[in-house]
Amino acid sequence: MVLLSPLSPLSLLFIFSLLLLAFTDPCSTQNTTDYLKLPLLHRTLFPSPSEALSSDAHRLSVLFSALHGRKTPKLPLISGASTGSGQYFVDLSLGTPPQRLLLVADTGSDLVWVTCSACRGRCDNHPPGSAFLARHSTTFSPHHCFNSPCRLVPHPKLTRCKHTRLHSPCRYEYSYADGSTTAGFFSRETTAFNTSSGRVVKHKTLSFGCAFSVSGPSVSGPSFNGAHGVMGLGRGPISLASQLGHRFGNKFSYCLMDYTLSPSPTSYLMIGGSQNAVVKGNSKLSFTPFQINPLSPTFYYIGIQSVSIDDVKLHINPMVWSIDELGNGGTVVDSGTTLTFLADPAYRRILSAFRQRVKLPSPADPTLGFDLCVNVSGVSRPSLPRLSFKFAGESVFRPPPRNYFVDTADGVKCLAIQPVSSPAGFSVIGNLMQQGYLFEFDKDRSRLGFSRHGCAVP
Repeated sequence: MVLLSPLSPLSLLFIFSLLLLAFTDPCSTQNTTDYLKLPLLHRTLFPSPSEALSSDAHRLSVLFSALHGRKTPKLPLISGASTGSGQYFVDLSLGTPPQRLLLVADTGSDLVWVTCSACRGRCDNHPPGSAFLARHSTTFSPHHCFNSPCRLVPHPKLTRCKHTRLHSPCRYEYSYADGSTTAGFFSRETTAFNTSSGRVVKHKTLSFGCAFSVSGPSVSGPSFNGAHGVMGLGRGPISLASQLGHRFGNKFSYCLMDYTLSPSPTSYLMIGGSQNAVVKGNSKLSFTPFQINPLSPTFYYIGIQSVSIDDVKLHINPMVWSIDELGNGGTVVDSGTTLTFLADPAYRRILSAFRQRVKLPSPADPTLGFDLCVNVSGVSRPSLPRLSFKFAGESVFRPPPRNYFVDTADGVKCLAIQPVSSPAGFSVIGNLMQQGYLFEFDKDRSRLGFSRHGCAVP
């Protein structure tokens, strides 16, 4: 979940954090790499694309502020769920005995955190299932403030670790640009994941934020309904993907299925394993290398070389897609943002090309927040221009029109791409644009793989 607010409702928040050792995927064999295959549970948070757009915009503003250090942690910690964009949840259990929780999967943040309660007994204010009850677990333990993991999280102001204290817990506090905060103890616990086969895979220790204080619009309210926290799947050392990395080959993947279908197909998050082995037919993954932005090490940046409409290359200055010496610009792949956001110069060229090629009439009533909408009433298969991106490494990403035209009303479709006007902003490939594709995040080889095939494999 990275920088786009309008994407929130759709944000594929998909996908995102993962587990650790001693896990053997139920689908694995002695001749294949162990992996975890976890169902991604979808939640529709907004009744209309316009509301989703508003939420995505909020997410973008928070992410941009976090990127440039305006009283925010060094590692951006903005999740799609926290900005209303989290429709994809991962089901996991914490503690002994296990307590079942739903976390937003987020490739745009690192920290794994859950809402916690320190109550004992009946816990009337926090009934079972509403928060993680730390005192009900026999295996819960905060990291000591002198432990090396404690150095990986930001701490509250004026908090000091005293050498004389044997039980001085590691306190953390993440502050978001909009004033939202999550604070508590950076802790460790046993975890268990409910895999796609119905088996439960256990892991001995997961480091996570046990949040006793959660406040602000980004981490509470209607946009966070149903979620108990965030599963960070970013590139930093405290993300779920990184903590489980050495056991599962430092890679994870997901398929975000079209949530508008009925019945809605199941999406999956896979930690580890080789996706080339499950892609249908002889089709293989296409790859593009990750780019590094030292100012924002959490995000998965990729390079865009050119954009085409109906196979006609648009005249867009390549510098529009580059990351400058101040860390501005670039393009991020984010599961927590719904829509796709592009740097304004590129967006204007794309919008103009679409307008020239679209032969359908405009709707009688405009849709708030969208620059291009068409009336498709009575048209069973509307003909819409085909968009394609040429990525670094010569790979081509050619999504179908349903990935960038959304239904905003009966008989009305709108272009689900938004401009990023801030010079400090970066472009974002949201989860709607990713639907129907298998995406593999390979940290060891520093590359992103993708394919139109393989998502339907059980």
